[in-house]
Amino acid sequence: MDRRGILASIAAATGGLFAAVGAGTAKAATPDKTKVVYHLCDLDKVEFVLGNIKNHYEGVGGPSKVIIALVVHGPALKGFHAATAHPPVVKRVGEFAKAGLSLAACGNTMKAQNVTVKDLLPGFVPVNQGGVVRIAELQAEGYVYLRP
Repeated sequence: MDRRGILASIAAATGGLFAAVGAGTAKAATPDKTKVVYHLCDLDKVEFVLGNIKNHYEGVGGPSKVIIALVVHGPALKGFHAATAHPPVVKRVGEFAKAGLSLAACGNTMKAQNVTVKDLLPGFVPVNQGGVVRIAELQAEGYVYLRP
């Protein structure tokens, strides 16, 4: 083996060592749970988005493996009014709330629709600063943004 071959081998081995060390460090720094925020504003997508959340939980191995927040504003909030919500929505929201899904309702939309948090399905909390502001805050906290 000539000098160039030896130097190339040493460089490759050194690079591999740094890559292995870097991968171990990256894995140690990775949080235990992925954080995801679902953005919902379309009334016709309420059941679709809830289905996405169900599939998300199942795909990662359950609610203990991921932190999910659902931020609802605009016309979609009507799909969560307790008096008029479809039974499958009521059932799924109840299950998700028990599983730890964060349910946020835009305060601006609540005012526009003349509803209070008591008028919504159990588990919702009002977001007084507005739904889109809350989404931006969650993104700043490291949440992955999804808008199905």
